[in-house]
Amino acid sequence: MKQPIRVLLADDHAFVREGTRELLEREIDILVVGEASNGAEAVRLVETLQPDVVVMDVRMPGMGGVEATKQIKERFPAVEVLVMTAHDDDEFVFALLEAGASGYMLKTGTVKELIRAIHEVAGGQSALDPIIARKVVQQIAGGTPRQKQREAYEALTEREQEVLALLAEGKSNKEIAESLIISDRTVQTHLSNIFGKMGVSSRTEAVLEAIRRGWLTID
Repeated sequence: MKQPIRVLLADDHAFVREGTRELLEREIDILVVGEASNGAEAVRLVETLQPDVVVMDVRMPGMGGVEATKQIKERFPAVEVLVMTAHDDDEFVFALLEAGASGYMLKTGTVKELIRAIHEVAGGQSALDPIIARKVVQQIAGGTPRQKQREAYEALTEREQEVLALLAEGKSNKEIAESLIISDRTVQTHLSNIFGKMGVSSRTEAVLEAIRRGWLTID
């Protein structure tokens, strides 16, 4: 039997955590392993509980969602972060995607959308609320510069370029491995090399940067 997706909830409002837990625990393939009331607690609990996905709020007392996401992705890169917040301010959206979040959902969404997003990020895909997706496309179209300089596309090997293209299609590591007839471990190695050469820390950021630079196109 497939193991359930282990989820950690990080939100400073107890009633939000309790309500979200109750809704998620109705799903047989999702297991809520813990709750955090701020970013620092979320980072500590990731280390002890080893969740697959952290559902992260943005504004919390002490350490907020941006810094918590950054620390989690630096220390535990295999853990996916799905932002769930009421805030769609550009500063939060792009700061969290830059920090390594794999998804960004608004609390105005439905439970079904949240559950789908959890499955998507757990499977190595990106999940963006339509409002957030429009912001991302607008930023790409406007050619907004990033703070860090990126390596040229030619710095990626032919195989890494193939992996990046499949990544943009929303393929999971397993699907990429099957498409290229390579092992999951080899896919992980290619992803690590891609992230290092591009100066990014997540699948989402890699795809966004590749589109912004014109390496990939939006269909």
